[in-house]
Amino acid sequence: MQKRPSAGASPARITSAAFKALLRDHLPMMADWGVKVETIGHGTATLSVPAGRRFLRPGDTVSGPVMMGLADVALYAALLGAIGPVPLAVTSNLTINFLRKPGAGGIRAEAAILRLGRRLATGEVRLYGKSSDLLAAHVISSYAIPNEISGA
Repeated sequence: MQKRPSAGASPARITSAAFKALLRDHLPMMADWGVKVETIGHGTATLSVPAGRRFLRPGDTVSGPVMMGLADVALYAALLGAIGPVPLAVTSNLTINFLRKPGAGGIRAEAAILRLGRRLATGEVRLYGKSSDLLAAHVISSYAIPNEISGA
């Protein structure tokens, strides 16, 4: 369940179109995966990847590396929604708990920034199978924010 911005919350500091262009230019693997940017808010994002045989592991379920990659890029979108287009913000930690098989369909990631500091942001991502409201995986991750943005 994605955290919704409250009334009067700040608008996103990057548009979906600008984030898609950033993916194309700086993270072409994610663009090649067909990552769909569904929403970006100020500190929130929902992204998905479509179903595809190339994403499956034995047992006909989406592989862990695909789920981790989607979670990482979803939190990146949420962070850029809060701070603007900063290509040099990088993942400093990512912990994933796999809870159940998502199945062979697409995957949806709902990301939210939990704490935004000057040099470090921490957030969570909830991953769902495309046709289910059951949580497939839960991620806690942090991003390092470059000095030129943080003002340090």
